[in-house]
Amino acid sequence: MTIKRSRAAYYGKKLLIFLVSVILLSMTVFVISRLTPTDPLQAYYGERTEKMSVEEKEWARNKLGLNDPIPTQYIRWAQNALKGEFGISYKYKQDVVQVIAKRMNNTLILGGIGFVLTFAGSLLLGILCAWFEDSWLDKLLCKLGTIVSCIPEFWFSLVLILIFCVQLKWLPSSGAYSVGKADDLMDRIIHLILPMIVVIIEHLWYYAYMIRNKILEEVRADYVLLCKSKGLSKRQIMFRHCLRNILPTYISLMAISVPHIIGGTYIVETVFSYPGIGTLSYESARYADYNMLMILCMMTGITVIFFNIIGQIINERIDPRVKANEVVETSEVSEG
Repeated sequence: MTIKRSRAAYYGKKLLIFLVSVILLSMTVFVISRLTPTDPLQAYYGERTEKMSVEEKEWARNKLGLNDPIPTQYIRWAQNALKGEFGISYKYKQDVVQVIAKRMNNTLILGGIGFVLTFAGSLLLGILCAWFEDSWLDKLLCKLGTIVSCIPEFWFSLVLILIFCVQLKWLPSSGAYSVGKADDLMDRIIHLILPMIVVIIEHLWYYAYMIRNKILEEVRADYVLLCKSKGLSKRQIMFRHCLRNILPTYISLMAISVPHIIGGTYIVETVFSYPGIGTLSYESARYADYNMLMILCMMTGITVIFFNIIGQIINERIDPRVKANEVVETSEVSEG
C-alpha cells in the first residue's frame, strides 16, 4: 500500500506540474500577445482599417473586447476555452479550430514522416559510427554531420530552393500540392521532397551522435569484457547487449524530441510556404490574430510538456531501476 500511495503521489505531482505549466503558459502568451505593437484591427478589417475614423476604430475595439483590461480579457478567454470555444480568427473570419483542422494534416504528414525517417536514420547512422569507431568512415561522418547540423534551417532551405527550383527547375518551391491536384498522391510527394530533406538533415546527426556515444559507453562497460571472455562475437555483443541496453534511452529520446522536430518543421513550413501549422503560426503572430495565436501556442506548449512526461513514463516502464529510484525518492520526501 505504501508503494502504491507513493506511486500515486508521484504521478499526481506530475499531473499537477502539467496543469500549472499549462496555466502559466496561457497567461504568459496572452499577456505578451496583447503587448505587441501590431494592431489586431488590421487583421480583422484589412485595408478598411486605414479608412476608419477614430470613433469607428473605438467601436470595433469594443466589439472585439480589446478595450477591456488584460486580466478581464484573459478570464473571459479562459472561461470560453474551458467550454471548447476559442473564438474566431481575425484574419480568416472562421472558427480557429476549423482553420487549424484544415492545416493540421499537412503538418502531421511532414512532421510525422520526418520524425520516423530521422530516428530510423539516426539509429542506423549511430550504429554504423560505433561499429567503425575511430576509422576514417567514423571520422568523416562525424565531421560531415557536425558541419551539416550547424547550418541554419532557413538558409539551407533557401539554398535548396535556389538550386532545385530556380536553377534546375526540378521541384516546386512552395505549397503542399499544385492547383487542382489536392488528391494527387505523386504531386504531394514531389512537394514534400525539399521540406522533408531539410527536416531530416537538420536533425539526423544530432540524434545519431547521441546514439553513437551511448553505444560506445556500453561497449566500454565491464560486462562486455565478460561477454568477450565467453567467446561472443562483436556482432552478438553489439546487437544482443549494447543495443538492447540503450533502447530505454533511445525510446525516451524519441518522445522528448517530438517538440524539437516539430519546431524545425514550423521553420521549414514558413520558408517553403507549406500550408501547415507553422505557416499559420507565423501569420497569426504577424497579423496579431490573438485567438489563433493563443490556441497555436497552447498546442505547441502542451505538446512539449506532454511528450516530456511521456518520455519519463516510457523510460520508467522499460527500465524498472529508474522507476524504483523515483518511487523511493518520493517516499523519502513524503516521510520527511
